[in-house]
Amino acid sequence: MLTIFLQAQPQGSSSMMLIMMGVMFVGFYFLMIRPQMRKQKQEKNFQETLKVGTRVVLTSGLHGRIAQVQDDGFIIETLSGKLKFEKAAVSREFTEARFGDKAKTAEKPVEKKEIETEKK
Repeated sequence: MLTIFLQAQPQGSSSMMLIMMGVMFVGFYFLMIRPQMRKQKQEKNFQETLKVGTRVVLTSGLHGRIAQVQDDGFIIETLSGKLKFEKAAVSREFTEARFGDKAKTAEKPVEKKEIETEKK
C-alpha cells in the first residue's frame, strides 16, 4: 500500500512540501505566536507599573482603586470594602477601555496639591 502512495508522488514534491511546511510555520509564528507574546509582555509591564490610587478594572468586571501594592497582589478598594486580588486579575484592556487616560491622570492632581502645600 505504501508503494502506491510513493509511486503517485512526483520526485520534486517532497522538497516542495518541506518548503510549504516551513512557510506555514513562519506564518503561524508571525500571525499567532509573536503577537500573543507581545500582548503578554504588555500585560505584565502594565501590572508591574500600577501604583496606589490608580483606578482599575479586574478580569471579573470589578471596578476599584488600588489601596496597597504587595509582592503577590493588590488590595483593591471598592464601594463594598477592601479586597485582595492577584496581580494577574487586573486587566489592561478593560482598564484602558473604561478609564483611558483618566486612570493615569488621577494621580497627577494629588502630586500637584502636595507640592503646593509644601511651598506654603
